[in-house]
Amino acid sequence: MLIYQCPARGWARALRLLGALVFVLASLPKLQAQERRYLFEVGGGGGYQSFADTTHLDNAAGGIGRIGVWLPLNFSIEAEGSIASANSVGVKTGSISALYNLPVGSRTWVHAKLGFGGTRYGASGTACLTDTKFVGKTCGTTTTLVTGAGVRIGLTPMLLLRAEGVLYPNRGTTLEGTPPDTVRKKVRFSNFGINLGVSVMLGSKPIPDSDGDGVLNNRDRCPNTPPGAQVDGSGCPADNDGDGVVNGVDRCPNTPTGALVDAAGCPRDSDGDNIADGIDKCPNTPAGVLVDANGCPKDSDADGIPDGLDRCSATPKGATVDALGCPGDEDADGVLDGLDRCPRTPIGVTVNASGCAAGQQRQPAAAPAQPIPQPPPPPSPQPADTSPPTQARVERAPPRAPNPPTVLEGVTFESGSARLQSGSYVELDSLAKVLMANKTLRIEIGGHTDDSGTPSDNQHLSTLRAEAVRNYLLAKGVPFQQMVARGYGSTVPRTPDTTPRGRAANRRVEVKPIPPGE
Repeated sequence: MLIYQCPARGWARALRLLGALVFVLASLPKLQAQERRYLFEVGGGGGYQSFADTTHLDNAAGGIGRIGVWLPLNFSIEAEGSIASANSVGVKTGSISALYNLPVGSRTWVHAKLGFGGTRYGASGTACLTDTKFVGKTCGTTTTLVTGAGVRIGLTPMLLLRAEGVLYPNRGTTLEGTPPDTVRKKVRFSNFGINLGVSVMLGSKPIPDSDGDGVLNNRDRCPNTPPGAQVDGSGCPADNDGDGVVNGVDRCPNTPTGALVDAAGCPRDSDGDNIADGIDKCPNTPAGVLVDANGCPKDSDADGIPDGLDRCSATPKGATVDALGCPGDEDADGVLDGLDRCPRTPIGVTVNASGCAAGQQRQPAAAPAQPIPQPPPPPSPQPADTSPPTQARVERAPPRAPNPPTVLEGVTFESGSARLQSGSYVELDSLAKVLMANKTLRIEIGGHTDDSGTPSDNQHLSTLRAEAVRNYLLAKGVPFQQMVARGYGSTVPRTPDTTPRGRAANRRVEVKPIPPGE
């Protein structure tokens, strides 16, 4: 112990001793110790003590022993005793101290201590007066305050290397002088010492990591972290995208703000439109529909059929369309339904951009330009024909030569439906190339059935099959105006044969060119 009467010289020695302690600790190998919860500490070691000049005692080496109990929150209490011999004077110190222990890394603890005790120099009472070895030296008992700091470094899970520096301020009454002139004198002085030893941690147990996040329970501020989560030094997980699923567990770490996610942190998309629930303002979009950034269907031609389902995505505004988004032309005059102001124009009549023949709305159609030849009159006079000109044109116009239809032998359907079979695509693809190469060619697509069903069912099925062929050609790029789809049911049989072979021949799709002007 150091006892300073001259503070400047005493502190200089103390600093030299403390520097030597730091050098020794820095020279120790870096040993890894398992973190544990400590209960009892028993230890000892050697120390170096120095005394103040007024004690007339030389610096001396000694021994130290201690026993302690660790408390919650890293506190501990220990009892300590030390002994040294200086100039044949035994110096014994006993104290009780409280320590605060701070972990540094996974293997080292630093601590500060504060306690109270007493120190006996040589003897006490009359022994100091009769024993000549105490002549001129401090003799007696003082009260001692204990202050200090130190470090523990783990060597094994239960064995720790311990070093510390301690300051002992003393206060009491000692005997000074030589007999018979010995007198009692009140004194105050401070001792300083360093010690190095080992501590055995009895009853210690490994500190658990209850949530398995790599941060032990004694430092884990978030003890219920889910398995696999990435945590900081305090054991708390982060959630970079703010979706409620922590990093490490989140398989989609860049989820947009506001999106609803599943247990893996990936956005949910109930309607499959690639816009996450929570962001999707139209959460019930039908499958296959193209949507905007808000998840709502786009309708480029504003025909009521959304893009993705619309097979005719460039329908003129105002035209009426079917369920596939394709416009119709009921009277085959080249003006689409919805835009056609005269939707019942007879076939073959020349119409204007509104779909009406000249004078059709208010006046009857004009008589034909050339008179139709009449048969020779009989001998008796015949009354003149007084029927209207239009009626005469309809009844007496010479019939045109029929355009021969072409049967698409390779185009077939599933039984009882208008779903094309995959073997039909080759022939339809070839037909699409022909139509796109000749933009002036217009065709009629005719659907035909056998007579096995009712007339109304046959008519409906044949119409659907003709439209299915037209829609396939539309999807291949053929303009809508080049095609007319009609269903004939079983009214135009190919053969009167009612055997299975004959019925199969009557179930067909035919195409025929539409003459110019019709």
